[in-house]
Amino acid sequence: MKQTFQSGAGLRAAVLIALAGGLILPIGAGLWQTGRAAFGVFPAIGATAFTLEPWAMLLDLPGLDAALQLSLFTGLTATGLSLALAVAVCATLHQRLPRGAAARLLSPFLAVPHAAMAIGLAFVLAPSGWIARALALPFGWDRPPDLATVNDPWGIALIVGLMVKEVPFLLLVILSAQSQIPTRLHMAAARSLGYGRRLAWLKIILPQVWPLIRLPVLVVLAYSVSVVDMAMILGPSTPPTLAVVLTRLFSDPDLARILPGSAGGLVQLVLAGVAMGLLIAAERLIRVGGQLWIRRGGRGTALDPLLGVASIAALILSVTGVLAMLSIAVWSLAWRWTWPMLLPESWSVKAWATPRTGWADAMGNTLAIAICATGLCLTLAIAWLESEDRARMERARWAEGIIYLPLLIPQVSFLFGMNVLFYRLGLSGRFSAVVWAQSLFVFPYVMIALSDPWRARDKRLDRSAASLGAGPWRLLFRVKLPVLLAPILTAAAIGIAVSVAQYLPTLFMGAGRIATLTTEAVTLSSSSDRRVVGVYATLQAALPFLGYVLAFLLPALLHHNRRDLLGEIRT
Repeated sequence: MKQTFQSGAGLRAAVLIALAGGLILPIGAGLWQTGRAAFGVFPAIGATAFTLEPWAMLLDLPGLDAALQLSLFTGLTATGLSLALAVAVCATLHQRLPRGAAARLLSPFLAVPHAAMAIGLAFVLAPSGWIARALALPFGWDRPPDLATVNDPWGIALIVGLMVKEVPFLLLVILSAQSQIPTRLHMAAARSLGYGRRLAWLKIILPQVWPLIRLPVLVVLAYSVSVVDMAMILGPSTPPTLAVVLTRLFSDPDLARILPGSAGGLVQLVLAGVAMGLLIAAERLIRVGGQLWIRRGGRGTALDPLLGVASIAALILSVTGVLAMLSIAVWSLAWRWTWPMLLPESWSVKAWATPRTGWADAMGNTLAIAICATGLCLTLAIAWLESEDRARMERARWAEGIIYLPLLIPQVSFLFGMNVLFYRLGLSGRFSAVVWAQSLFVFPYVMIALSDPWRARDKRLDRSAASLGAGPWRLLFRVKLPVLLAPILTAAAIGIAVSVAQYLPTLFMGAGRIATLTTEAVTLSSSSDRRVVGVYATLQAALPFLGYVLAFLLPALLHHNRRDLLGEIRT
């Protein structure tokens, strides 16, 4: 047995069994349970006969067609615009924006959970928000404008909110993919042929980068089409997006509403598939047009103004995001803040000091769940990567697909069914169930963040240690893990950020008995007391940010006298 684990076969088998039992089977069982309930089979409420009645009930819901159109429109628009802005920024700044510096610059945007960013944006974009207050004096407004700038019927505020989070993510993904190809060599060749810097990047580098970023773009699209927490805060309410409609059906006191909700879960799954299909179709059309464009050999600078405008739009989006992060902290300390003052007239820490707000319990739950889920996923990711090392095997495409699987399937399509499974096992509503459910979404990000640094480490250290008699386990704990401390801590920070941001897994698996900062912030977001909402949103943003700070500082402190062990901070 010891020899089997040392050769990697046993370790690899253990990892695959853990993935099959902890990740693939729960998702498959969740989809199966959702599918049964969609066709009327849900014995827990006495429904045992196969019927199409749930679909009829779903189709009778008022505003269903508008919810479908709204989900598709906001998801495709947010993803398309985010990708366009990220590409424009990379084409403009790729030589001036090293990946490590970009990671440090964009970390705050990645650390802030979607719900906290949405609450901050609601403060900034609202008719009585910071933007309107800044315009009030020059335009002479004596009261907030009568405009629906948040929860607007077209979902514009939701699109802006998604873009604030997705542009930094896609920017880092593109920079990471760019580092895997000889960019400098290709750019030098293109420049020697007379191409401009931006045009050369678009014509030479982007076609090579796209296959490497296609899967992350699909993940962004699947999330944008099915997002719940951000849509509840920024999106329209009559009708809301489909994912919000389904969440309300699953949470309805009338248990019979679960059946049309399950049918809607399958519709949400198809909707995400349709959106991905449209993206792939657009990719093929652009590929044909792009090839013709490249063959024409134009070397002009006609696109430069357009790329400049897009880069400025990305900058405005970043400033809006910074204002959103600041606004939640300011509101948590505000006491008297009347229109049109830009800052509160009086300050107070009452919202922080009032025990009835209950933020301490929610923060404790959030932190405990995040540590457990991240620790579990980090252990599994290291075991997977170590098994690949020992077996000397490249990662197969199906294995890559398993990593992305939970991110490509809409959460609302399988989490309820998974909750039914957990209920039968007696796990629903327990701390362990929430940790398990959140781990489904933490693991892919931890694995993605750690894979490239693990493969890129200096293998000569491994050979040197082995030649000195170090076995596989000693090599792992005494050489690999210390050398990879910075990437491991960064992956842990990303895991904590992802865990803190989880809304639906906590809501469904916690059965309403486990409150976290995210569930409480989303629930309170519609309340009139912005101070309390600001407290929850600030704490929700602070925990992941603290994780990123520790990930940057700890390697610098522990390896301050070992320059080559500091490594590059990767996200």
